[in-house]
Amino acid sequence: MKLAATGLAKRFPGGIEAISDVSIELADGEFVSIVGPSGCGKSTLLAMLAGLLAPSAGEIALDGAAPPGGLLGRVGYMPQRDLLMAWRTTLANATVGLELSGVTRAAARERALAEVGRFGLAGFEDRRPSELSGGMRQRAALLRTFLAGREVLLLDEPFGALDALTREAMREWLLGVWEADRKTILLVTHDVEEAVFLSDRVYVMSGRPGRVATEVAVALPRPRTLELTATAEFAQLKAQLLAPLREEARAALGAA
Repeated sequence: MKLAATGLAKRFPGGIEAISDVSIELADGEFVSIVGPSGCGKSTLLAMLAGLLAPSAGEIALDGAAPPGGLLGRVGYMPQRDLLMAWRTTLANATVGLELSGVTRAAARERALAEVGRFGLAGFEDRRPSELSGGMRQRAALLRTFLAGREVLLLDEPFGALDALTREAMREWLLGVWEADRKTILLVTHDVEEAVFLSDRVYVMSGRPGRVATEVAVALPRPRTLELTATAEFAQLKAQLLAPLREEARAALGAA
């Protein structure tokens, strides 16, 4: 396995248990998504996998072993907000990770320039974030994440703030980038349709403390286009994922 977590738990001060006994795995080049109700610990799980939070229990292995010195900096991580620096241009924002890893500014710029077209940013290299649309800002943040050169990418709701049409276009675009690079991707999303369209497998988490409620294999052909979302097979997989989420929602309302 490229990335594997076994028995992960996270307890915060005050006795808040965010997740409990979570085990997931990603094969090399696989696209996997996590869906679950709000507050179930999805972002907490991603932060632990990125090395930003230490687990209270459990183990994480990268390429079959726990990385010496931890996971921080060994995987690519894109948080919910794009975190673009307002005073830097699109190109300068994209090269931040490379510069922090020791790549010279000139070399980082050259590598970024080679990719701006593929990320839909040609002609916007010198624009500031305030001059970009929401979709462009997300593509700039994803370019920054991809340029860091990590084989595993953790994406936390990258399209959550976008309108429906832009989000739909971004899904198809991201699949094209992934199919070309075949990096290992773990995506957190609230959108079940997004998870089905993008993924090889989907983990469904329970309410807090978050646990893996079920795992669903997405046996749909690749490459995928948006027309796939209108098929009966797609609808069946979407219903399969929604069922445990609806049960969680009913249980939460009953306990309220």
